[in-house]
Amino acid sequence: MGKATVWALFIILFFLHQDFWWWEDSDLVFGFMPIGLAYHAAFSVACACLGALAIRYAWPHDLEKFAEEK
Repeated sequence: MGKATVWALFIILFFLHQDFWWWEDSDLVFGFMPIGLAYHAAFSVACACLGALAIRYAWPHDLEKFAEEK
C-alpha cells in the first residue's frame, strides 16, 4: 500500500460523504438512530481508519529524520 492507494481511498470517501440517497429516508437503525446519522457515524470511523493508514503508509519519513537531527 502506498500513497496512490491512500489518495484513491480519500477520493472514494470524498464522494461517499455526499449521502444524498438517505435524505428522504426515515428508517431507524437500532430503533432510535436515523439512518443518515448512523451512516455518518460509520463514515467518521472510516475517515479515522484512512487517517491511520495515511500516517502509516504515506507519511513523509524525511520530516521525522529532520526532527530527530535537532
